[in-house]
Amino acid sequence: MKIHNQNIVLDFESPKIMGILNITPDSFYDGGIHASIDSILAHTEKMLSEGADIIDIGAYSSRPGARHVSTDEEIARIVPIANQIRTAFPQAILSIDTFRADVILELFDRIGEFLVNDISGGHMDTHMLATVGKLQLPYICMHMQGTPQTMAQHTQYTNLIHDIHRYFEQAIARAESHSISQIILDPGFGFGKTTEQNFTVLSELSSFTQFQKPILVGISRKSMIYKTLETNPEGALHGTGVLHAIALMNKANILRVHDVQEAKQCITLIKKLKN
Repeated sequence: MKIHNQNIVLDFESPKIMGILNITPDSFYDGGIHASIDSILAHTEKMLSEGADIIDIGAYSSRPGARHVSTDEEIARIVPIANQIRTAFPQAILSIDTFRADVILELFDRIGEFLVNDISGGHMDTHMLATVGKLQLPYICMHMQGTPQTMAQHTQYTNLIHDIHRYFEQAIARAESHSISQIILDPGFGFGKTTEQNFTVLSELSSFTQFQKPILVGISRKSMIYKTLETNPEGALHGTGVLHAIALMNKANILRVHDVQEAKQCITLIKKLKN
C-alpha cells in the first residue's frame, strides 16, 4: 500500500504520523491556541521536527455540536495559512481537513497537491468525489453518521462493525467510480458512536484490513479516553499513548495526533516489539 503526493511516496511498511493543525477557535482540545501565523508556523515546524509525516490543516471544527461555518469563512481561514505553510515547508506533505469541494478547488490552485481528509465520506458535498477524482488527489474517507451538529444523536446500528464495513464497501465503490485510486479509510472514532462503540471499533480495527487500504486512526485526546479516565483532554496524553499502541497492534497505518513526539515513541516501541 502506497500513497503518492507531490512526487513523494508514502509507503506503510512503517506506520505514519499525521500531525493535527487546527486553525479553528473552537476545536475540542486546541481550539484558538494557534491564533497567529507565527504560532502556526512554529507549531508546524515543531511537529515536522518531531517526526510528523503529514500535516493535517483544519479550519472547520467537527467536535460534537460545533458551530457550522460557511464555505466562505472556511476558505478565508485556511487559504492564507496553507499558502504560508507551503512556502515555509515546501517538502511537507499536507492534508486538508474539509468536506467541501470548493475548498479543495481553491487550495489546489494555490498550493498544488495535498491529501483530502473528508469526515463525511463524500456525503456532505455532492461535488467532493468528482473534484478529488478530477484532481487525482489521495482521499481519506471517514465513517460518520449524521453531521458534526447531529452525530451525537445518531449512534444506532444494526451491527456496528458490519454496518461500518458495508459503509466502506459502498464508499470505496463510489470513490473508484469517480477515478479516485488512492483511498485511506478512517473508522471515525467519536463520530456517531458512543464510548462503548468506539472501544468496539478499536478492538476490531484489524477487520478493516480486508479492504486492502491504509487505515487511519484519530483518537488523540478524545472523549473515549478522558471520559473513561474521568479527566479532561489535557489529562488524556497517557491514555492516548495506550490506545495508540493498541491501534498499532491492530494494524493501524496512520495515527492522527496532537502530540507527535509521543506518537513517534509509541511507533518505535511497537516496531521493536514486533521485530
